[in-house]
Amino acid sequence: MITASPARLTPDVLMRPAVPEDATGLARAYTRSRGHLRRWEPERDEAFFTPAGQAQRLRSRLAEQRAGRALPWVLVRQPDRGAAEADEPDIVGAITLSDIVLGPLRSGHVGYWIDVGQVRRGLASAAVTALCAAADTELGLHRLQAGTLVDNLASQRVLTKCGFVPFGVAENYLHINGAWRDHRLFQKILNDRRP
Repeated sequence: MITASPARLTPDVLMRPAVPEDATGLARAYTRSRGHLRRWEPERDEAFFTPAGQAQRLRSRLAEQRAGRALPWVLVRQPDRGAAEADEPDIVGAITLSDIVLGPLRSGHVGYWIDVGQVRRGLASAAVTALCAAADTELGLHRLQAGTLVDNLASQRVLTKCGFVPFGVAENYLHINGAWRDHRLFQKILNDRRP
């Protein structure tokens, strides 16, 4: 199983590895952001937006983590000091390192989303930066890859700000929002260490 340390992204947002108890918080965040994310994500059935649907998704992601192929994190907004802690975490986004391959490649894919109420706070850039640091120093990876819809300029700015460079366009790459869509591909070389 692969793991990585939590990272403080802002004074009120912590990025930490996902746990099964995050299902309700993820369901709330996805429901809040459903309209905002629709343009950038695969079509989702109604069950996806429920705690049970997110619990099932988390089980799958955590199984991938145990197998050494993925590392899912959530972005959790912390309550103000002195405020009572909520029963469920206030999840405001997620970032995942998936398709991890070791050996001579030592690479993985990055995917992320930010809650509609938290956009333009720099959380995506902070999360990608923290993920890159963990992938390099804690996981010993050499390279990361990410793809965005060709018209997702905001996500492309995040990636370039974090040191990713474009290296091509994949035609009909993913089925997003009801159709096969072209994606601009980005990569970041983390280090030149031997595997």
